[in-house]
Amino acid sequence: MTWHFILMAIMYIFAGLMHFIKPKAYIKVMPDYFKHKATLVYLTGVAEIVLGAALFFETLKDFAIYGIVLMLIIFFTVHINMLKGKREALGIPKIILILRIQL
Repeated sequence: MTWHFILMAIMYIFAGLMHFIKPKAYIKVMPDYFKHKATLVYLTGVAEIVLGAALFFETLKDFAIYGIVLMLIIFFTVHINMLKGKREALGIPKIILILRIQL
């Protein structure tokens, strides 16, 4: 396994754990049209942990990569929503939010 897959796996596992440690922050950034925000935050946290961990296994790596791409497409709406206002941005500078859209 190359270093970038290890780094990516650690990043997604950490991000997934943060959904359980700081769920209110994730709920704040979600667009208003999402219902059951807390449930979605926990489910996406599980998805990030599972997909991040799957990167460590050669047999699951392709599944994890496609799953992460799909997840990022879905998260795009949240990243755009964070540009709406101060509450959604959580105090993160606008330039960082713009650069983050691709993540």
